[in-house]
Amino acid sequence: MWIDTHCHLDAPEFAADRADVVQRARAAGVQRLVLPAVQAADFDTVAALAQAFDAAYALGIHPLFVDRADDADLERLRAALQARRDDPRLVAVGEIGLDHFVPGLDSLRQERFYGAQLKIARDAGLPVILHVRRSADALLKGLRRVEVVGGIVHAFNGSRVQATQFVDRRFALGFGGAMTFERALQIRALAAALPPSALVLETDAPDMPPQWLYRRAAERAAGAVSRNEPAELPRIGAVLASLRGWSLDETARITAANALAALPRLAARP
Repeated sequence: MWIDTHCHLDAPEFAADRADVVQRARAAGVQRLVLPAVQAADFDTVAALAQAFDAAYALGIHPLFVDRADDADLERLRAALQARRDDPRLVAVGEIGLDHFVPGLDSLRQERFYGAQLKIARDAGLPVILHVRRSADALLKGLRRVEVVGGIVHAFNGSRVQATQFVDRRFALGFGGAMTFERALQIRALAAALPPSALVLETDAPDMPPQWLYRRAAERAAGAVSRNEPAELPRIGAVLASLRGWSLDETARITAANALAALPRLAARP
């Protein structure tokens, strides 16, 4: 069984063929999808899609969306988690975190929303799905202030030391399309060397395309499409298998078990 621990099935890129996307994923052996929300306006949509397509979901406010969020959205998150606390498809608070890569963002506002959402997750007893771009140390600082039950660091691209600190705090590290590029030496080295129990797989679909789907800017301008799908997960897993010297079955088994450990409510689902 393959588990895609990060897929934005609610994205407009999937509006025309969402059911076909899920069907292709199932045909490829991807049995579980985790759908993280990115803003309060999407909470009901993500939950409804999880219900419709037998998926799991997370609720949170993405750091790239905090500029359009306010304190009322934090209360909406708290209320939504409380209202859905008995929904077995709700597995985490996410996608939350910090982004120090995109220029022009308000870092103090990001930190305030990140800290507030960690407290909400702690109070709800839920793991978190973390967004990290050039912000691993700042994320770890927040986790030292507000201890949560663990979760997944989405699209991890930090150092070995940072990776170890997340793992010590009961986090699994997500690897996806970036790992498939031969020039991604640091990510591939981490994927090859970290403890097996630290690794989960993800697509971040429709984003983060693997190497075989990637199109340069000029190609995209000419109309080429580089949409990622959860059906690509087994092929991404094959790259991890080659880096680790595992069989494909071993890779599926190990990463699925890690996903279930990082998101315990996902394991409780039939």
